[in-house]
Amino acid sequence: MSKLYFRYGAMNSGKSTNLMQVAYNYEERGMKVLLIKPSTDKKGGDKLLSRLGVQRKVDLLIEDEQNIYDEVNRWQETKYNIDCILVDEVQFLKSHQIDELFKIAVVLNIPVICYGLRTDFKMQGFEGSTRLLLLAHSIEELKTICKCGRKAVLNGRKINGKFVFEGKQVAIDNVDNVEYESLCGHCYFKYKNEN
Repeated sequence: MSKLYFRYGAMNSGKSTNLMQVAYNYEERGMKVLLIKPSTDKKGGDKLLSRLGVQRKVDLLIEDEQNIYDEVNRWQETKYNIDCILVDEVQFLKSHQIDELFKIAVVLNIPVICYGLRTDFKMQGFEGSTRLLLLAHSIEELKTICKCGRKAVLNGRKINGKFVFEGKQVAIDNVDNVEYESLCGHCYFKYKNEN
């Protein structure tokens, strides 16, 4: 039986870069991957973007109401058999879609490796990530550091260069003057107390 994997990390922990490396490794061995990202992630349109400058077109942009299990079945019937499914920005998927990814791993026997954030800028869980933490066969943290040198575990949201701690859960990086910075817990509360 294949597994559902969740690889999470704060911003700048190399999630998209790692995903593209995994895709390359499969393809180098003559295997077929399917790259998926939620359409909620407007950054890059139909491309995965790494902060290192690497980019790659996705195979499927998933809408909130789409059934991923059905999409994968259609893909295999019309295009090619899939050896691995890679999902970027998985936190934006709906709970039922995480259930579908689990079903793909178990029933279709295709490994599914998901990359995303665990929490938002208010330390709240995303729907997709919360469900993954419950269902994933394997959970792995990709690490990065805060500018103070400590391990970063949180994501600070900045608007026009200033940290903010209120607002909608979803605001895409580099759109509408929004940017994110990975923070350790100490720095997160320091900036929050300054507001």
